[in-house]
Formats: sequence, C-alpha cells, structure tokens
Amino acid sequence: EVQLQASGGGLVQPGGSLRLSCAASGYAFKNFAMSWLRQTQGKGLERVADIMNDDKTAYVDSAKGRFTISRDNARRTVDLQMNSLRPDDTAVYYCNVGSVWGQGTQVTVSS
Repeated sequence: EVQLQASGGGLVQPGGSLRLSCAASGYAFKNFAMSWLRQTQGKGLERVADIMNDDKTAYVDSAKGRFTISRDNARRTVDLQMNSLRPDDTAVYYCNVGSVWGQGTQVTVSS
C-alpha cells in the first residue's frame, strides 16, 4: 500500500520559514516524480512544486525564489523548504505521487 506522511506545518510570522517533509512507503520511491500541492479556502488546489526522478524541479510562479523542493531517495522523503513566507501561503499542504495523497499539513502565516 502506497502511503505518504506529511509533517512540519505550523504557525509562522510573515517573513519566516518552515520545512515540510513527506515520508513515502509502499512503492519504488526513486522512480517517481513527487509533488507538493496546497489548498486554501476559496482558492482550490494549487500545485506548488514538483521534483522528478532525475531531480529536475518546477515551481508555481509565486513560489519561485522562496521555496525549494528536494528529495532523499535513501530516506524516501521529499521536503519543501519555504522561506520568506507570506500570509497568502496559508494553506493545507499535501504531498502527492500519482493518484495518492498524504494527509495534509496546515501552514498558517500570520502575525
């Protein structure tokens, strides 16, 4: 069974940083692209960052220069380092592979 376990969310002030981590199990992790997405009330689901199995990355425009996605195939984890956080980054963040989603972790950016 494919499982994704996300962690690392929390409350942070504008300009602060958080690091999200997703632990994967149940499949050949190194062979698959991984993604982080987020969902906000009223804005729907947005793809934030992708990392391919060759470590190529892609970001939504609003995340470029602030967020960094990375993967560790030995540990079977994919992380999202988020810097210079803004209130509009507030959302539930999900890691994703194919049709499988983690449980989500809440990120709140507020003073």
